[in-house]
Amino acid sequence: MRFVIVTGMSGAGKSEALKIFEDVGFYCVDNLPPSLIGNFADVCLHGGADIEQAAVCTDTRGGKLFEDFFVGLHALDSLGIAYEILFLDASNESLINRYKEKRHIHPLAKNGLISSGIERERILLAEVKQKANHIIDTSKTQMRQFKERIVDLFVNKKNFTPMTVHLLSFGYKYGLPEESDLVFDVRFLPNPFYIDEFKHQTGREIPVREFVMNHDISKRFLNEASNMLSFLIPEYIREGKTYLIIGIGCTGGKHRSVALAEALSESLIKNNFPVALTHRDISEGG
Repeated sequence: MRFVIVTGMSGAGKSEALKIFEDVGFYCVDNLPPSLIGNFADVCLHGGADIEQAAVCTDTRGGKLFEDFFVGLHALDSLGIAYEILFLDASNESLINRYKEKRHIHPLAKNGLISSGIERERILLAEVKQKANHIIDTSKTQMRQFKERIVDLFVNKKNFTPMTVHLLSFGYKYGLPEESDLVFDVRFLPNPFYIDEFKHQTGREIPVREFVMNHDISKRFLNEASNMLSFLIPEYIREGKTYLIIGIGCTGGKHRSVALAEALSESLIKNNFPVALTHRDISEGG
């Protein structure tokens, strides 16, 4: 099991880091008292949950509880659980600006200046920082760079899926899917609904799919859409997006949108993009 402890300065990006860890498949717990780290790791390893990657965040929000930080590390050592410490840091100026922008109270400056809380926290975390395996200074780091850094440090690239593309066919007569990031309207394609032998079939059946996709306009659209997505998806990944939902709509969501979604799915899979496929309205009347 890979076990990561995320800690560091308040305001340096620990919550954002946990979100990234979740996106890449880690089981995450925020604000865990250090004395419970060993118990949590033991449950992950022996509790039957089949957890292979876990990340916990523990920091000075815990007040006196954080004084048990090295007790927690000792518990991991006693259990024979290997761990890595990710320490997030930032300049005093960056931390002060972030607290002023968000109007949060620094955990160690509830009755004083933000700057005094930051200085107290640096003293408390000095030994923890020395123990860290990885230190990331987020002072001038954009979110995309932050994610790339965490992926570089903690993800097995061979098994990493940076984005899942979910193709969702639908019928406009039943409403647009609200969750879609992109929507393709394919009502301009030849419609099998008006052919008696196809009317009660769906775009998943070979005769219907061949009828839709064998027209030149359908082939051209599939090619153009595949090329556009091959360009867009890597750009979305660079911006930190991990899930893309593409709606493909025709009138009833039973013939054209289904056939096109099936064909586009095959095209994306050939380009090594992980694809999920849902036909929302395929069972409706058409």
